[in-house]
Amino acid sequence: MRYLPLIVKNCLRNSRRSVLTIISLAISLCLLGVMMALYYALFLGAPAKSQARRLVTRNKVSIVFQMPIYYRNQIRNVKGVEEVAIWQWYGGVYKDSRDQRNFFPRIGVEADKLFKVYGEYSIPEDQKKAFIQDPASCVVGKALANRFGFKVGDKILIKGDIFPFDLDLTIRGIYSSSETSDETLWFNFKYLENALRNSSRLAAGTFTMLANDPAEVPRIAREIDALFANAPTPTHTESEFAFGVSFLSFLGNIKVILMSICGAVTFTILLISANTMAMSVRERVREVGVLKTLGFQQSTILGMILGESAVIALIGGAFGLAIAQLLCIGIRQGPAIVDQTKTLTLQPPVVALLLGIAMVIGMASAVVPAWNAARTNIIDALRFTD
Repeated sequence: MRYLPLIVKNCLRNSRRSVLTIISLAISLCLLGVMMALYYALFLGAPAKSQARRLVTRNKVSIVFQMPIYYRNQIRNVKGVEEVAIWQWYGGVYKDSRDQRNFFPRIGVEADKLFKVYGEYSIPEDQKKAFIQDPASCVVGKALANRFGFKVGDKILIKGDIFPFDLDLTIRGIYSSSETSDETLWFNFKYLENALRNSSRLAAGTFTMLANDPAEVPRIAREIDALFANAPTPTHTESEFAFGVSFLSFLGNIKVILMSICGAVTFTILLISANTMAMSVRERVREVGVLKTLGFQQSTILGMILGESAVIALIGGAFGLAIAQLLCIGIRQGPAIVDQTKTLTLQPPVVALLLGIAMVIGMASAVVPAWNAARTNIIDALRFTD
């Protein structure tokens, strides 16, 4: 701390270069921060309180294959299952498929089970009853209603692309969620039952269960899969949190992709910082000779140069993480590919880790030039000309 004023003053010696270096580091740390926040949310974060009790059962081969509806009754009898509801992804096209802003999830669900399984949904009682009683009805999330200006009583036409019929729905309710900004359209599963009556296509896409206790989720998953292990259609059951992450597997190995990007960004930061410190130290070789003449020890000079690099790296890292947090807020407001992106933020462990990385990289990049400068004898340093 004794030499901190001198370290700060040296950081400002070439203010233009220091500012440009800080900006470069901030941009790199911003990208690294968003990637690390995404990694934490997907693979290290905990599910929301309501989500912790939910499980999803799908076809073991792939989610695109369906399961018999009668599985529901057998799953319901598994100890610890409080409720089970059928899901069916409809897909379809709303207005113009070429405009990505028209995309939102359209899912058929057993209307009388939806608000039991998703207890965090809030909807007026009269709207809930209207949804349950009308087979050609749907409910939409408040965020979705705000996006398209939907109101209760509005008609929505969804053109079928997976199923050979269109959905002509009436909005019977608008729900809100206490935990997420949900943009899903849930329509009554009876619509599918009526349209596919006596058809082999009438099946369950997934089953969503509500467990009595979050601690029972692993056991319930094992028992359900064991129940259908020798059936013509075996199942794969996992927590809803894990099910959401599994969607990303369609894009490839997300862990490897994220870590590769983080590694590339870290290496870039190292190069930027090393280049800056090499130029800074080279300009000050004669100054090092003067400091030694005044009695500064080699270790003191080495520490001052490393400290200077660490200060610049920390300032750049702090700015970068602030920008990364703003980007996370922006991502949370956008359409959700998986639920985890709705809670995307820089968690304290991630912030501490990234600031530590910034400081370590800053010091590591300055070790070689600082060591060479500190070892230079006084005569050679005073004779040095750039």
